[in-house]
Amino acid sequence: MNMSKLVPVFVLAVAAWPAAALAADAAPTLTIRAQAFQPGSITIPAGKRVKIVVDNKDTLPAEFESSDFSVEQVIPGGTALPVYLPPLKPGSYRFFNDFHPSSIGTLVVRAR
Repeated sequence: MNMSKLVPVFVLAVAAWPAAALAADAAPTLTIRAQAFQPGSITIPAGKRVKIVVDNKDTLPAEFESSDFSVEQVIPGGTALPVYLPPLKPGSYRFFNDFHPSSIGTLVVRAR
């Protein structure tokens, strides 16, 4: 086997590995569009502090809030902000837009 042909392939594979690892750990994005959460449900691992990104595509401000896991964050219109969720036990948790209470979603927490 010609080793000189394998070295560039190996180098590319090693160089791509950190990017693939980061993509696997990328923060889930929750979009607010027309005062609705998209997707309506997101899944995160249990027992771990997790960052999600809430991206408000509307011009009006929105509020990502949950009484179930005690998080409240105003997201100005046209802004994407990180929201840090506390370590949670497996289960389903409700979140909503306090400025538009009919806008609700579900956080699904799964055991690792």
